[in-house]
Amino acid sequence: MLFLKNYTMKKLLFILVLSIYSKKLLAQQLKLDAIIDSISTYHPSVKMFNNEIRSMDEAAKGAKSWMPPEFSSGLWMTPYNPNLWKKGDMGATGMGQYMIGGQQMFPNKKKQNTDAAYMQAMSSVEKEKKNATLNELINDAKQFYYEWIILKRKLANLEQNEKILGFMIQNAEIRYKNGLEKISAYYKAKAALGNVLNMRLMFENDIREKRIRINTLMGRNAMIDFDIDTTFQLKDYSSIVFDSTLFYSNRSDLKSIDKDISLTWLKQDTEKQSLNPQFGVRYEHMFGFGGLPMQYSLMGMMKVPLTKWSSKMNKANIESLKWKATALQSQKQMMVNEYSGMSYGMRNELELKKKQLKLYDDIIIPALRNNYKTMQLGYEQNTEELFMLYDAWETLYMTQLEYTELLNQALKMQVAIDRLMEIK
Repeated sequence: MLFLKNYTMKKLLFILVLSIYSKKLLAQQLKLDAIIDSISTYHPSVKMFNNEIRSMDEAAKGAKSWMPPEFSSGLWMTPYNPNLWKKGDMGATGMGQYMIGGQQMFPNKKKQNTDAAYMQAMSSVEKEKKNATLNELINDAKQFYYEWIILKRKLANLEQNEKILGFMIQNAEIRYKNGLEKISAYYKAKAALGNVLNMRLMFENDIREKRIRINTLMGRNAMIDFDIDTTFQLKDYSSIVFDSTLFYSNRSDLKSIDKDISLTWLKQDTEKQSLNPQFGVRYEHMFGFGGLPMQYSLMGMMKVPLTKWSSKMNKANIESLKWKATALQSQKQMMVNEYSGMSYGMRNELELKKKQLKLYDDIIIPALRNNYKTMQLGYEQNTEELFMLYDAWETLYMTQLEYTELLNQALKMQVAIDRLMEIK
């Protein structure tokens, strides 16, 4: 019986340890690079574009195929009266023939080449559209990731301030009982603690929301538990020239427009080749009725689309495509100008945020922290009152919140610049 109890306890202990270990495994810590790799592989939009590209590539394989041959079969110049089909008594042949025939149009080699080039180029546009979509998805993930970091910093700050407020409340209760403290400052500290606890709930809920959003972007179950690596670095963009060369090299949407322009010229070539004649051959064989001899016909065929009534549509399409290419070129230039202006403006804003953060780190927060410590020491020595200590804490606390919000804005600005430059 004792052995059974010991065995049961060991088994329960093993299950408990295994459960704890499993939870640790489930709550894995992910770095930003791992999240980006997962999005690039598993997001449904990426899979959709990959399938669309494959579809276009497969369709392009048939661009140089011939038109199928055409076959026909039936009666030729045959009387309605079947009696006339037969051979006459005086040696006269019957009337009517049974005919089989076929024809084949020969493809224009140049038109085949232009059609093939056009269809092969269609998938290249989709590839750039995929990259542009992926850039948006990745930078959405970056935004959620950095917001998560900020939330964890805020939670760490809240934890510290919970302890400070707990100290103030505890000491105030003791002093109030001994008649050494006014009750008003005590209630302010109690209310502040309640607000801090409320903010903790809000921040923890925000973290859960960020986890769900990132899981969704990675194309997996939204409720999978994981944590993130909180290390980060504010980038330096001071040496970068935000000109057309940079954006033409990096931006997938601009590359997509370039591909669209190339596609437009290729389509124009196919329309021009459609104006060239096409050649073919037709053969027919007739079996005569009632002794009528077998006959055949052999004809060459030519489609001539050069006449005004048949070439009008092709010529209109050629002119239309020329203006479409010009419009796309103007659109590309407009986008480059917009990206350049936005990038310079964001860089200036980011540099300002970095300078402000340095002031907070080097001067403002250390000074306020020292002020609070001085007030705390005075309070412990009964030279300062609780409301003065509370004011010192409140000033420090609000400044810390300002700092984290400033850092949040700086990281958002960084993500926006990376999005414009299409940097992973």
